[in-house]
Amino acid sequence: MPYVTVKMLEGRTDTQKKALAEKITAAVVETTGAPADRVHVMIEDMPKTNLSVGGKMANE
Repeated sequence: MPYVTVKMLEGRTDTQKKALAEKITAAVVETTGAPADRVHVMIEDMPKTNLSVGGKMANE
């Protein structure tokens, strides 16, 4: 059972997340041969206040 975790900043729509999960699943199936119904994709939305790049907060 492959498990894939995606962490990204909040703000994507449910439609975008669904499309991402479908494409990730297809890539895992293609590269590992795992059956699609056994691929788990967890999408974690992170608040922009929880990320800093180069000392600058993502919400700035």
